[in-house]
Order: sequence, then structure tokens, then C-alpha cells
Amino acid sequence: MIDLSRGGRLSSLRIYGAEILVTEGEGDTEWGCYPMAPWAGRVRNGRFDWSGLARTLPINQPPHALHGTVFGLAWESFGHNAIRCKLGPDWPWTGEVRSFFELNDAEFVWRLEVHAKAEAFPVVVGWHPWFRRHIEGSGTARMSFEAGEMYARDEAGIPTGERVAPTPGPWDDCFTSVMKPPRITWSHGLVVELSTSCEHWVVYSEPDHAICIEPQSGPPDAFNSGEYEQAAPHQPVCHNMRLKWKQV
Repeated sequence: MIDLSRGGRLSSLRIYGAEILVTEGEGDTEWGCYPMAPWAGRVRNGRFDWSGLARTLPINQPPHALHGTVFGLAWESFGHNAIRCKLGPDWPWTGEVRSFFELNDAEFVWRLEVHAKAEAFPVVVGWHPWFRRHIEGSGTARMSFEAGEMYARDEAGIPTGERVAPTPGPWDDCFTSVMKPPRITWSHGLVVELSTSCEHWVVYSEPDHAICIEPQSGPPDAFNSGEYEQAAPHQPVCHNMRLKWKQV
């Protein structure tokens, strides 16, 4: 179910009758599966430079800016399985995000596009799914995730740019060089596998009730580290995420 009024998010996904997403939480950042654009993760102190000018973003996780401008806005339909949202007044440039969906019995595909209207600007896109650890009385979910590198974090929890060997979880960290598609397996045999066109993954496995495996096109604070893409008029930034499932 796509909720147009709450950030164009996937608010519910039932597979074989079981709800796999957290369907409620505090605010707009702790439930469902929502798009992150035009940035994902934190931007340090809500500040970055672009074309020689200092830019500021809204501080929604003090002292940082978190997860973009559209996850709490209302979206609109503009075609079959297609929705869109303007980037809003808190983003320094005019543009919009477009989402496209495909659903069948065994997979869900979600494409995100960030379009610039008049001027080029930096972009990182991502998805933030909140998967339930427990599904209607089943045991704790198991995550399968293997990556070659992890970003070291500073005292503020933001990547320093240094890449290191992954440490044991639980994690609230960004990874790259992922070796195979991440999976979540619940004890009753449901397996959900994620794949993406993005090269970065943030894994948040600290909560007792949920596991977040987040594909992102760049790491947190990418606008300051330079690990972003650029949207320009008629040259959108486009990425996709795919969820596939099976019963074993």
C-alpha cells in the first residue's frame, strides 16, 4: 500500500498474509519504507558548499539534516503506478522526485528519479525500509549481509571517508562492496532479498523490533565528502530497488 499523504511511502507490504513492515512509529522516519531524496542519511550540521556558495538545510535531527525533504510531504499520482512530489521550499533548487512501482506475486520493484528544473544540483537517493523482527508470532528474523568495506564513523556518527573492514554488528553503519544481495529470513520460512542499482547500503540493526537495510546512491554526508551524483535539466538521477521473496 502506497501512502500518498505520508511521503509517498510503502506503508504496508503483506506477503503470504503476513505483514513484514513496521506500520506505525513516532514521526515520519521510523516506519514503513520511504524514499530518501534529494539526500539520504545525515548532512553534517545541515550545511554544504555548492558552486562556491554555502547552502543550508532544515535541521530535523539536531544538529544535522536527515533523509531529505520528501519523506513527510504529500505526493500526487500522475499515471499508472507513478507518483511525484516537488522537492519543497527547504531545498535550494526547484525540482521533483518521481516514483514508479511494479508488483507481482514474487517481487516489488521501485524506481526513483530526481529531476532538476532549471539548475543542476547534487543528489543522493535511497530507500529506508523498516522490516519487522517478528511476524505474527514467528521467531526473530535473521539478516544475511556481507560487505567488503564499512565506512568509519566519527563521534557524531557520520562517515569520515575512511573505509575499514566491517566490524561485528549490531550496526548503524554504511557499507560498500556488498558481496551478494542482502536477505532477511524469518523462522517460518519467508525469505526477502534486496537488490539495487545503488552501491552503498546503510544497515541499522540496533532496534529490538526492526531491521533496516537501506540502499543508497551515496554515503551519509555525501554532499560534504563529494560522493554524490548530479541532477541537471533533462538529466535526472535514477535508481531502483527490488524486493524478491519466497517461502522455503
